[in-house]
Amino acid sequence: MHTPFPSKGLYAITPARLQGDALLAAAESAIFGGAAVLQYRPKSGSAKDHLADGGRLLSACRAAGIPLIINDSPWLAAEIGADGVHLGRDDGAVTAARRVLGERAIVGVSCYDSLERALRAEAEGASYVAFGTFFQSATKPSAPRARLDTLREGESRLHIPIVAIGGIDAANASQVIRAGADLVAVIEAVFGAADIARAAAELRGLFHAPAKRRPSRGEH
Repeated sequence: MHTPFPSKGLYAITPARLQGDALLAAAESAIFGGAAVLQYRPKSGSAKDHLADGGRLLSACRAAGIPLIINDSPWLAAEIGADGVHLGRDDGAVTAARRVLGERAIVGVSCYDSLERALRAEAEGASYVAFGTFFQSATKPSAPRARLDTLREGESRLHIPIVAIGGIDAANASQVIRAGADLVAVIEAVFGAADIARAAAELRGLFHAPAKRRPSRGEH
C-alpha cells in the first residue's frame, strides 16, 4: 500500500553522512517537526546497510502517515517497499521505474531549470517534478542555478506538484513558494540544524503563513 504524495509542505532529504541509529533519530525528529515527505539518499555504505536503514525509515514514515521516497534507485525502493523513487537525469525513465515499482508508486523527476523536461515527465506519468538549484547549495555547490521564472511558468502549465530544491532554508523558502513551489526540498536546513524538529517546523510553518491566493491547478 502506497502513501500518496502530498500537495504541499516540507520535503526532507536525509544527508549521506547519517547512517544507522543517528539516521533514524534525525529522520524521526524531522517527521515530528512536520515533514510531509522523507527522501532517503544513500550515498555511502553497503547495499545491506541501505536495506536496513531504508526499512527502519519506512517504519517511521508509515507510523506518521507520510511517504518514503528513495533517491536514484527503483531497485532499492522495491526491495525496501518504499512509496516511490526520485529520478535524476541519468536514472532512467518514469515508465521503467513504474515497471519495477508498480503503477501506484510515486515517481519524481529532477528537471533542473527545464520546463520542457518537466512537461515531458508529466506526460510520461511522473507524480511530481523538482526544479533547482535555486540558491547556493553546500550539497551540490557547482550545480547550475534554476530561475524563479521557471517555477512561475511551471505553476501555470503543470498539473502535478512542483518541488523546489537547492540551498533552500527558512530565510529564502518563501521566495520559491511565492513563485509556485508546492513543496520545498531541503537537506542541511533541517538535518544540519541543532534542533532538527524545530527547523522542520519553521519551514513547515511557511506553508501556513498568510499569502496572496494562488490560482489552483485548472484555473489557468
